[in-house]
Amino acid sequence: MPQIHLDEETVERLDSLRVEDEDYDEIVTELINIYEAQEMTLFHGGDEI
Repeated sequence: MPQIHLDEETVERLDSLRVEDEDYDEIVTELINIYEAQEMTLFHGGDEI
């Protein structure tokens, strides 16, 4: 798995999203899933005319 470096502000924002002892991998995976779901909704939203 690649390593990434986050600035302090980003870490604080991720910390604010943590639920109980959720780790960063779980948070990032959830954010990616939300992004992908929104992207699919926007992509398919214009198909119905």
